[in-house]
Amino acid sequence: MATLKDFRDERLRKIEELRELGINPYPSTATRTHNIQQVIDEFAKLENKDVTIVGRIMSIRKFGKLAFIVIRDMSGQVQLFIRSGESSQEADRGNSELIMPNEIPLLDTGDFVECSGPVIKTQTGEISVSCRKLRLLSKALRPMPSTQEGFTDKEQRLRRRYVDMNVNLDVRERFVRRSKFWQATRDFLNNAGFLEINIPVLEHTTGGADANPFVTHMDALDHDFYLRISHELPLKRLIGAGFEKVYDLGPRFRNENYSDEHLPEHVAMEWYWAYADWAMGMKFMEDMYKYVLQETFGTLQFNVNGMNIDMSKKWEQWDYADVIKKHYAIDVFDCTLAQVQAALKKHKLEVEKTDSIPRGIDKLWKNIRKDVAGPVWLINTPTFISPLSKTDDKNPNFVQRFQPVIAGSELGNGFSELNDPVDQLNRFVEQQGMRDSGDDEAMMLDIDYVEMLEYGMPPACGWGYSERVFWIFEGVTAREGVPFPQLRSEVDEVTKSIYTDVQL
Repeated sequence: MATLKDFRDERLRKIEELRELGINPYPSTATRTHNIQQVIDEFAKLENKDVTIVGRIMSIRKFGKLAFIVIRDMSGQVQLFIRSGESSQEADRGNSELIMPNEIPLLDTGDFVECSGPVIKTQTGEISVSCRKLRLLSKALRPMPSTQEGFTDKEQRLRRRYVDMNVNLDVRERFVRRSKFWQATRDFLNNAGFLEINIPVLEHTTGGADANPFVTHMDALDHDFYLRISHELPLKRLIGAGFEKVYDLGPRFRNENYSDEHLPEHVAMEWYWAYADWAMGMKFMEDMYKYVLQETFGTLQFNVNGMNIDMSKKWEQWDYADVIKKHYAIDVFDCTLAQVQAALKKHKLEVEKTDSIPRGIDKLWKNIRKDVAGPVWLINTPTFISPLSKTDDKNPNFVQRFQPVIAGSELGNGFSELNDPVDQLNRFVEQQGMRDSGDDEAMMLDIDYVEMLEYGMPPACGWGYSERVFWIFEGVTAREGVPFPQLRSEVDEVTKSIYTDVQL
């Protein structure tokens, strides 16, 4: 049975033969007049007219003087029909870079080619291109697994996603939708007058979320920096600088474990809107969800993990304290850590040494959340759970925060932003004390941000969501939802056996 090394050695031999024929197996130029789907969709207009198409060879069949090659580009696939004697340069090869019909055995599945010729229908009625000129664009050394063989091993799929997307086209289409998701996000914000302003990834002091940051070192300044865990504080500095509607879209980094809904590195977006409050933010985001999901998936009706979700309906609003009291008989504004821990144990939830009342209550809420189909707005979150949010004008026990609960998950976070510098400093000091006591996820004291608030920041509403929104509606786990998830570095034994003279 032929091994990968055998296949590779045979293809290397073909490369040498191609070079001897004067054919460059890796030319730098390619020509295309139409993509493949255009040839299929516009057959009536293109029949018997010459086109030039490009793509990867998916299959080769040869019957005497006839050859049939199926090629695929991003848009679709089509058959090339080749008959000996029809090549325009077959009679006199010279140093032509064209592949002659008798040289087709030098081609393999996985190779990229360029074909020129008229669009036809074969005797079986299949739309094809009668290939008069065939060029090799790139020679593949490794055979692509066929869909018949399958490529289902999860570890291999995630390590060789470029193979996965060739074999499993639904995976590739997923990332087309992911691109549409972020494009629709940008379009909606841009049309609403927001400016996209990119902010640093490296920060002296990181904040805006409860998360353990990654640490790196900048040689030029001989100073440690953190990879941002949130876009929040720099964007709010821009509100203090006079901008009224700003957002940034890009990666953020949280040095935490993998889960089905979280990755240490992921893409997120946050916007901040001066002179707006949480009520305006909720209305804005209901409209934004509808727009983005419709543009991405073409529907507002979803079934996620058995939950039927209608994103076009009116959203419910749930009061945080009322929900906790209803399920656990705990008053979040007047309870002890012992009561919270007892409730955690009763419902078989994890109790950790680092648990505080805020973290414990958050765990209790998440135990409720997992069964909520939504869409629901969770509102009136206790102040001690949201240290960067603004307290309600009428009741200082809770903050003006709004969180969408959909398919058992919180798919975003919005606030009326805190702009009282004294209040903010006090909350930072409290968080820093927790951090100094061993809580690596507590926020750092950012005195520069406090100074900005002292210069003055207008009332504002802020919002953030990550690509987890896409993963949930796409119905995939976090690692399936990104093109190249982080894995432990590994070189397989087959590769080591091939590159014996390279230190791997």
